[in-house]
Order: sequence, then C-alpha cells, then structure tokens
Amino acid sequence: MSDDLFEQMPASSGDYDSSSIEVLEGLEPVRRRPGMYIGGTDDRALHHLAAEVLDNSMDEAVAGHANRIEVILEEGNRLTIVDNGRGMPVDEHPKFPGKSTLEVIMTTLHSGGKFSGKAYATSGGLHGVGVSVVNALSSETRVEVARNKEIHAQSFSRGQPQGKIEKIGTTPNRRGTSVSFVPDTEIFGDRQFKPARLFKLARSKAYLFAGVEIRWKCAPSLASEDVPQEAVFQFPGGLVDHLKEQVGARECVTADFFTGRQDFPEEQGRVEWAVAWPLWSDGSTSWYCNTVPTPDGGTHEQGLRAALTKGLRAFGDLTGQKKAKDITADDVMTGAEIMLSLFIRDPQFQSQTKDRLTSPEAARLVENAVRDHFDHFLADNMERGRALLGSVMERMEERLRRKQEREIKRKTATNAKKLRLPGKLTDCSGETDAETELFIVEGDSAGGSAKQARNRKTQAILPIRGKILNVASASADKIRANSEIADLTLALGCGTRKDCDPENLRYDRVIIMTDADVDGAHIATLLMTFFFQEMPEMVRNGHLYLAQPPLYRLTSSKESRYARDDAHRAELEETVFKGKKVEVSRFKGLGEMNPQQLRETTMNPETRSLIRITLPSEHEQRYAVKELVDQLMGRNPEHRFNFIQNRAGELDRDLIDA
Repeated sequence: MSDDLFEQMPASSGDYDSSSIEVLEGLEPVRRRPGMYIGGTDDRALHHLAAEVLDNSMDEAVAGHANRIEVILEEGNRLTIVDNGRGMPVDEHPKFPGKSTLEVIMTTLHSGGKFSGKAYATSGGLHGVGVSVVNALSSETRVEVARNKEIHAQSFSRGQPQGKIEKIGTTPNRRGTSVSFVPDTEIFGDRQFKPARLFKLARSKAYLFAGVEIRWKCAPSLASEDVPQEAVFQFPGGLVDHLKEQVGARECVTADFFTGRQDFPEEQGRVEWAVAWPLWSDGSTSWYCNTVPTPDGGTHEQGLRAALTKGLRAFGDLTGQKKAKDITADDVMTGAEIMLSLFIRDPQFQSQTKDRLTSPEAARLVENAVRDHFDHFLADNMERGRALLGSVMERMEERLRRKQEREIKRKTATNAKKLRLPGKLTDCSGETDAETELFIVEGDSAGGSAKQARNRKTQAILPIRGKILNVASASADKIRANSEIADLTLALGCGTRKDCDPENLRYDRVIIMTDADVDGAHIATLLMTFFFQEMPEMVRNGHLYLAQPPLYRLTSSKESRYARDDAHRAELEETVFKGKKVEVSRFKGLGEMNPQQLRETTMNPETRSLIRITLPSEHEQRYAVKELVDQLMGRNPEHRFNFIQNRAGELDRDLIDA
C-alpha cells in the first residue's frame, strides 16, 4: 500500500490511543457496572445489599463467634445490621500504611478474611467484594466496631471515606460490628427496602443456624399486619421448625418428616435437611449453601435427588416391588416440601449473586450423607416406608401412562405418514417425545455445528433465518403467511392459540439456542413473544427453555473453563485462575464453536445449564404479562418509547453497553 494513500485519508474523529484507555480505581467499577456484582439495579439487587451484610454477620455466628444479630429498618431507607461477633479489625493494615483494616475492607474489592479459611471454615462470602460493594452503592454508610473494650467508627459516601477511623468511646461488655447504610438513589432510583421481604430474610436465616438469635426492628410507619415492629427469631430445631411451619395443617404421606443433619468426613462441612410429602397440595423447595439461598439449586440439590431416588428404588427391591426400578427423581421430588442447608469450604457458585451452587464435590457429599439416613427412615418403620413408596409409585405410574399415550400418538402419526415436517428440520430418531428436545438455532452455520454436536436419538435441530416476525405487532394473516413461523409450528405439532394442545407437542423440551450477544438476545425475545402469544399453554406447562451458551473460553496451562458473560469471566479470573496467566478467546457466535465445544457447554444435559421460561398461573397475572409484552413488542412505538424512557434507569448497565 503506497504512502500517498495514507496522506489522503482524513483523520478520524474518534482516535483510539493510550488516552482512550480508562483505568477504574477503587470501587468505581462497582458504580459503573453494578450488574456484575449484584445482578442489576432492580428490587432484587437492592435487597441483595441487605443479604450481603447479613451474610457477614451469619458467617460470624456459624464460625461460633456470635449468637445475636439485629436487623433494624428505619425511615429514609436506612438499614442497620448489628452482630456481637469479633468485630472488624481496626488497626493499621500492614499492606496499606496509614489505613485501618476496616477502611481497607470497606473500600477495596477482594479484601476479606475468607480466602485462606483461617478466619472462617465455612462462609457465604468468597471473593471479598460483598460489603465493599454495599459501600460503593450507598450514599451513606457508617460502620461501628466494638473490639477490645473500645468503640471505633468510620463513615463513607459512595465508597469514599469521609474522614479517618475514630475512637468514639469505651465499652467493657460490648463487642461486634454495626453496619448502617442507605442505598444510593443515583443507582437504585426511588426504590425502597420492602419490610416484608427483609422480615422474611431475617426469619429464614434464623432457621438455618439453630445457635443464633435474630432480632427484628422497624420504624412504626413501616410495620403492618404481616410485619411487626419488633420480633425475635430463634429456632432450636433449625430446618425442622421451618418445615413444620411450612406444612402447617396439611396431611402428609408419612406422619413423620424425613429430617436430619450430618457432618462430613475430615471436617469438610455438614448438611441439614427436612423433607415432607403433602398428600394433595403442591410443595416447594428451599436450597441453601453456607446460609446463602441458592434458588436455582445446583450440585447439593443433585446429591439429595440421587439419595432419595436410589433409596426408594432399593427399598422397592427389598419389599419385592420390581417396578420401583423405574422411579425417577421427579417422581420423588414433585409435590414435596424440601429444605436443604449445606455448609462446605470454598463453595463455587454460578455467579456473584450465588443463585446456583456448582461445587462438584457437593453432590457426592450430600448423597453419601443423606442416603444412609434415608435408608434407615424407610426400613425402621416398614409401614411408613411402604406408604411413601406407594405414593411415589402412583406418581410414577401416572407419568408412565401419559408417556405411553404420547408414544402411541407419535407412532401413529409417524407410521401413517400423516405428519408433515419442514424440510430444514433435522429430527431425532426416537419414537417417543419423552426426553426429546428441539433446539431452535440461528442460521445454517450454527445449525451445522448443532447437528454434529447433538444426540441423534433425543435432540432435533431447527435452524431459522435471522430475526423472525414480531407476532405482537403483526396481523393474523401475516403470521399465517410467514414461512419461518409455519415451519416452527409444523415441527412442534401442538397447534396455536385456541387449538394449542401441549399433549400433542412432539418434544419434551423446546430450547431457544441463540448467540450470547445483543442480536441473539433480540432473536430470543422475538421467539419468546411468539410462544407467549401463540402457544401459551405449552409455555405454562414448562416445555420452553433458554440455552446458556458461553461468550468466552478461558485457558491456563491445561485447564479450560467457559464463561457465560463478563461477570462470570471476572469471577473465574478471581477464583479458578487467580494469579495465573490466562488466554481468553471470545466466541462471536455458536457457528464459531466446534461441535465438541457446543456439546460440552450448551447441549449435553450432564454439563449444560438451561433457564426454564414460565408464565404466572393466575389469570390476572397473565394479563399483566400480556400488557407488558404489548408495551415492549406491540405495534405502538410510542408505548415502547415511553417504557424505555421510564425504565431506562432500571436496566443493567452491562446490557446497555453490550
């Protein structure tokens, strides 16, 4: 290329040089990207701040250094959490001359006493970011520490210290830490702490550790019928007390609940569980790790599922019930009231918000601990064991009956050649729809990789071209004439709108698998809009899922991990690859992944992670969802514009910048 060509090219108005590179210091990354640390800026994220501070106090209690915690909600959205633990260290930090350790903890990411395991054997905090993130996202924070018969205090605003730590008095009998904060309206808008939500959080923590007393207080103006001004929670029975309250007067299959606790070998931790099987009503599940709720379950859930399933199968074999070998975990778990609380060292979670436990050893530890107790529960009282086995087998037989009916429908349709399928559908070979999956993928390139990565017996692939029609703003005639929608409807076989019958669905799961970028999210949104409007019963019955393909591959030496997004990548770099040289590759799309990578990360049921898309069951709630979909996806752009204008401040900034 000649030099005169460069002379003719105009200077860019957006020069990219060293001055373009920002270096965020201190807690500024948290304020710029709160979604990476607390999952967003919505109500859930706001209350996550409360959980982070409360978890620190619970860690002190679990470690045996505190037995009382106070949770105080005041007017002005101020929350104060006090414990009688050891108190944060207040002396000068050896690596930060002139700064107290308290200030380092409050203003420095990845600072804390939970990395080495010396100060805490098991804890909910892992990365040393919890309380510093709370500090960064609060307009006012004040910490008081009673330690060595002296009281010290320091104040902060938006992560910045408002002066040095001060000694404010002496106290012969008091010890512990008090953290008082007001969430920043610049981050959370006018959102306020919900007293009922905090009250429930405080109460649930008391159930999880029998040795702690939690005192609740709120301003009189914030109290209500459901939320008293003052309360004291202490439950010597732990999860058993919680389960009794949850079950209430409902009749259960067994009069005795299956409950227990067990320490793991070699001081690896412990597990506590409480399970009941109500006769006629739906159940619920509550999963915890180190007192932190993990609503999406994870490996500790897998361990409990395996223990209960294998235990009932073995009891069936013992009592001559040969059909018990067909019992599945869903047969055992569906309808049950289940609570599981795990304590382990160095747990691994799916994200900073800790919604799902991923520690591989948790499954084995929980299964081994629970299985022996469950075997005794069944065999020590044979009538009790037979009652539970009979109830579970009734559910199993009903499942198998429905499965057989669907098999007959599918075989009849296939053999009679009455089923017309779209040509670009690569169908699975299995004759039954049980355990079969349809992956809806974007484009032929991704479709090619998916076809090679799939399990041919159970996984079908349907490629679509780009962004499908937005059905929320299209006429019925236009929807019927659209070839992509016609192919999708034919492949599923369950009909649309008033003719939609989930029993005729040809697959057990319908999985939207798009690229992990903004365009992929847009396509997924259009597909979810289609299913919500055209096949709502299929969604309501739990057949629709979102795949979670990775955005990054991180490699160091011989170890490789995949990250779903920037937050997950940052978490892996600070845990698995901490202190290591890491090579990071970014996938531009599913088509760039080789079949082995796609199978390992996104399609293999043993290693992937799916998000189930559901609808509220109540009629009124469904219409509230419909109104929201119409605002976002409907014909009137003014509604969409107004929604974005009014809600822009609530969006995760990572998503905006993606």
